[in-house]
Amino acid sequence: MSQVLDSQLTSTVRNLGAVLGDTIRDQLGEQWLERIEAVRKDGRKAHQGDDHSAKRVKQLFSELKNDELLTIGRAFSQFLNLANIAEQESNSSNDQDDPIDTLFSHLDAADIQAETFEKALDHLNIELILTAHPTEVTRRTLIHKHSELAKCLSKVHVSDISGSERDKIETRIAELISQAWHTEEIRTIRPTPVDEARWGFSVIENSLWEAVPEFIRELDKRFVDKFDLPIPLDVSPVKFGSWMGGDRDGNPFVTSKVTEQVLLLARKRAAKLFAKDIDILQTELSMSDCDKNLREQVGDELEPYRAILRPLLEKLVKTQEGIVEKLKDKPVDMSNWIDNKEQLLAPLMTCYHSLQACGMSVIARGNLQDTIRRIHCFGVHLLKLDVRQDSERHADVFSELTRYLGLGDYGQWSEEDKQAFLLRELASKRPLFPPKWQPSDDVQEVLDTCKVIAQNGKDGFGIYIISMASLPSDVLSVNLLLKELGVTWPMPVAPLFETLDDLNAAASVTQKLFSIDWYRGYIQGHQHVMIGYSDSAKDAGAMAAGWAQYESQESLVALAEEHDIELTLFHGRGGTIGRGGLPAHAAILSQPPGSLTGGFRVTEQGETIRYKFGMPILAQRSLAMYASAILEALILPPPAPKQEWRDAIIKMAADGRDNYRKIVRHDENFVPYFRVATPEQELGKLPLGSRPAKRKPTGGIESLRAIPWIFAWAQTRMVLPSWLGSMKAVQTSLDAGKEDTIKDMLANWPFFYSRLSMLDMVFSKADPKISQEYDQNLVPEELRHFGDALRTELQESIDLLLQLLNQKTVMEGDPKGEMSMNIRASYLQPLHYLQIELLKRTRALGDEHDPTLERAMMVTIAGIAVGMRNTG
Repeated sequence: MSQVLDSQLTSTVRNLGAVLGDTIRDQLGEQWLERIEAVRKDGRKAHQGDDHSAKRVKQLFSELKNDELLTIGRAFSQFLNLANIAEQESNSSNDQDDPIDTLFSHLDAADIQAETFEKALDHLNIELILTAHPTEVTRRTLIHKHSELAKCLSKVHVSDISGSERDKIETRIAELISQAWHTEEIRTIRPTPVDEARWGFSVIENSLWEAVPEFIRELDKRFVDKFDLPIPLDVSPVKFGSWMGGDRDGNPFVTSKVTEQVLLLARKRAAKLFAKDIDILQTELSMSDCDKNLREQVGDELEPYRAILRPLLEKLVKTQEGIVEKLKDKPVDMSNWIDNKEQLLAPLMTCYHSLQACGMSVIARGNLQDTIRRIHCFGVHLLKLDVRQDSERHADVFSELTRYLGLGDYGQWSEEDKQAFLLRELASKRPLFPPKWQPSDDVQEVLDTCKVIAQNGKDGFGIYIISMASLPSDVLSVNLLLKELGVTWPMPVAPLFETLDDLNAAASVTQKLFSIDWYRGYIQGHQHVMIGYSDSAKDAGAMAAGWAQYESQESLVALAEEHDIELTLFHGRGGTIGRGGLPAHAAILSQPPGSLTGGFRVTEQGETIRYKFGMPILAQRSLAMYASAILEALILPPPAPKQEWRDAIIKMAADGRDNYRKIVRHDENFVPYFRVATPEQELGKLPLGSRPAKRKPTGGIESLRAIPWIFAWAQTRMVLPSWLGSMKAVQTSLDAGKEDTIKDMLANWPFFYSRLSMLDMVFSKADPKISQEYDQNLVPEELRHFGDALRTELQESIDLLLQLLNQKTVMEGDPKGEMSMNIRASYLQPLHYLQIELLKRTRALGDEHDPTLERAMMVTIAGIAVGMRNTG
């Protein structure tokens, strides 16, 4: 079956490419199509090692004008988009292993009984937090066209489709490809935080709205068949949150007004979607038989179900209309709005129980049950909005305040004095902020954000995350701000430990918080802690960061158990390995034992949202993967590391950190090399997301966000952040006689195995020859030794990994993944040569600007990102 689908994928990519070729011919003529096709063929041969073909392509590019290079860049970028769409559709129809089947087979092998499964099911709590980090390079308008194209491919691959229907769909495919070709693929302005939030809403409307109830329905059926354990109707094993419009860390464009606007827009979208559901139910529930409870509520109505739903639909419509007016700052009567999920649930549950009582269970378990499931998953706010802010911004509030009050500068106080002040004010009943105090604009913005939280209520918000949290006062300061600005419920406040030092100190900081009586009373037995993956990897390399994250979680789990506190770990993973990204199953099964009992909360970032949740069938499969992995980890937890494993990984982490920092942080010439060897400077011009590329306008690697840091290296195929220092550290341990220990770790410790096996995928994307092309054309002679040394370590790392995994080539165990990269190779190779030519021309201009040249550069950046299937 898989061979048939792989053949189908190759054929689909070829056919889509032919349609794009026809589109290009129609606009530019046969000569242009022949030129592009010649470049494609030479690109494929160059990838296979033919230097003459590579030379031909590079020579052609050096002779073409800027606008001609732009056309070629657009063609190959579009080819790669089509390859991705074909693969996405293939994955959605692929008869892959069912994750629930796999789970059950593992449970059967361990002789797991229903009561054990039931206990685990109580802890199945998946929270997926959609974020708008600037990793998605494709314009939203093109994403929509690509989604439509994927739907067409799904239809055309149905075996019993009629000839006329096939012709109709193929005409539509040609139309969509032509629309995409004639659409500007590069944004001229950055998306606003509101634009990003709207995109998140669209993911829910176009995919998750359908996928979630289908996922729960299938899960429920499987659990009943296997263990006679249904999923209660009022329980949703998965929920969604968002950072879009709430994450203000380093993003000055996310203001309190933006947050309020996003909250309203989310409620409006939820009201629209639920109104559509209720309208369908009104059409379907035409029955006259009902139970006593429903009859008492509707009186003599002939159609009782329609009668009880009618006022609900009217309220949903009024909610939408009212929000439209409120967004225009007009006075609004909110008394007829739907404010909470109980208002939605009450009439629907009345209908549900009545249908069950009157022998119409099959109707109750249809669309009505799906709507009830959606209410428990999405609520009236669609997504719970997290708020994230840097700890320094909170400290600035109290520094200004204490100076105004004549108490000195809070920022200069000791940690002990800060805690004493904060706890005293938390216990006080008098207002802290003087009425005549006039804070600075930055401080006022922090205060206004807390006011928005207070005014909109707890149902619309998730948790408050503090970036760069390193002390108990960082948490207590937020507790005090929320109290003083009118937040009347104990909003969860999560410290985010993200640097290597902060991760290592996480348990100590949390222990100090747990020792405070006021704080233990506030959290009511439940603590959220966020683990940062991106910055720790940028700080110390992937090996050291991975172990620090594991050890930090391990210590936090033990601490929470000691204090009898439920711990929810929030994983700030990115899509790439350099930012903590792992496939869901591998990531979950490599967690420390006990780390999932408080639920699993994780960010879904950038382009990974589209690849995992962009189509309902893909979303259902992704959700099933999460559910199966979490249940398996809860029931069959991975082993705690043996002492010899622990000793070995501690040494490898330290060596990996030193190897990484020696190059990245301790050599003053590395940053100049990085700037010229990659398109990092040019990336700043690409309007990817609403956040600036740097937390601060000036500064080196430390101030650069993890996303552009990784994005830049991916463009040159060095993919350095994902591997630098790691395998070298493993080699050092092997040289020290630890071969048996390392083999034992690989065979029996999921954490270690997942770290090394994921490098297999990383190395499939690395290409030393492409990296060398960038160096030879862009890097001054005196800096080229960096690239030579890095490529030597890269090749040595690949060789060692293959030896440890007992493979001859990378991706040997994943032929589908290998095929995926090979399909892209003939399109990626020319784009790299083209980007190098454009970088040479751009940098030769100095301070001058050529709009065509800049646009062509942006097209190649976007195209390579699409071809690599991740950016940052």
